[in-house]
Amino acid sequence: MTILTLTKVDVGMMEDVGTSANNIIQLDSNAKIPAVDGSLLTNMSNVVSASSDPTLSTNPSGGVGTKYKNTTSGEMYICTDATAGENVWTNVGAGSGDIAPVSHAAGDSYGYMSGGAPSKNYISKYSFTTDGDSSDVGDLTVTRYSNPGGASDTSYGYTAGGDHITIVIDRFPFATDTNASDVGDLLSQTYNTGCSQSLTYGYTHGGSGGGGGDMIQKFAFAATANATDVGNLTTSIQTSQGCSSATHGYQCGGSAGVNINKYSHSTDGNATDVGDIPLSPVGWSRRATGGSTTSHGYYAGGSTDSNQIHKFSFASESTQTDVGDLINKVTAVSSTSSYTHGYLHGGYGGHPSTNVYTNEIQKYSYTTDANATDVGNLTARSGAEYSEGAGQQY
Repeated sequence: MTILTLTKVDVGMMEDVGTSANNIIQLDSNAKIPAVDGSLLTNMSNVVSASSDPTLSTNPSGGVGTKYKNTTSGEMYICTDATAGENVWTNVGAGSGDIAPVSHAAGDSYGYMSGGAPSKNYISKYSFTTDGDSSDVGDLTVTRYSNPGGASDTSYGYTAGGDHITIVIDRFPFATDTNASDVGDLLSQTYNTGCSQSLTYGYTHGGSGGGGGDMIQKFAFAATANATDVGNLTTSIQTSQGCSSATHGYQCGGSAGVNINKYSHSTDGNATDVGDIPLSPVGWSRRATGGSTTSHGYYAGGSTDSNQIHKFSFASESTQTDVGDLINKVTAVSSTSSYTHGYLHGGYGGHPSTNVYTNEIQKYSYTTDANATDVGNLTARSGAEYSEGAGQQY
């Protein structure tokens, strides 16, 4: 057995001794390490500590790989995406409860349908957490159908235009089940329109009527005010649908073509053509409906000949993928988005024997490409069934 023997070294004979950079530290007369400059230490683990969880705006100076410890709960997180204001913190403690951005065009509690054919003023809602039928929760200030624009902020749902006679922008609260109030007007009568939304504005694009064609209008969520004209699509479009990324609104398909247009939510201006949707069968893009995640836009249905669900990446808009089928072929349908699923409600569709107005609520997964399932029915008054309404989510 070899015994390692430590011997005292005459430090006076050692070179590079001290507490500066690249020096060897020697013990003081009390056999203690002297005070050193901590900033000179390298290859140390980058750990941030705080009494609460990180947030999307917890911007780590160390970037991806930064460790974060919640000193109250003991949970640990790793920064896996260091995008200022939209950081992703993956929980490596309990393994759940990640901190990550979610689509501002989605909700986690309820989907809503407002309006509907023929000339309804109903507001109904259904749960995102429990499959089931919708409930009647209030009225719009005016009746409307022919696909008005629908948008949502964190507190209110908005229904803009629709029908052939109204320019009204209605707003109804999510916190209480009650009637809507009139908070502004579109520039002119607009129906068969598509829509998108940013964090602060609702948008309508194209449509029929004096405010339709190729016009892009926006209205503020924070104020009660009329819409303004902020740009134009690349062509006049009716019965298209819309998706919303973190930075842009998208117009997909419609009666006049297969274009995918996008327009900025941060700078007013005209749209650009970024791709085409598959046209199979011919005309299926008319009165389709859309959904949005943080990374993809979805469009589904669109005619009594189609039950297809397609998605496209916001990073590469020109490529679309067929990801599943609806339970039936349907047009004049409206939609909502939860954080995990796309929902469609109502419409006019191709059931096995005949085309009929339907009150079905369908959902399809955003995380797994698959067919839609029937999860409930819209609650109707006087036996009426719904189509051509608007969708909001909370």
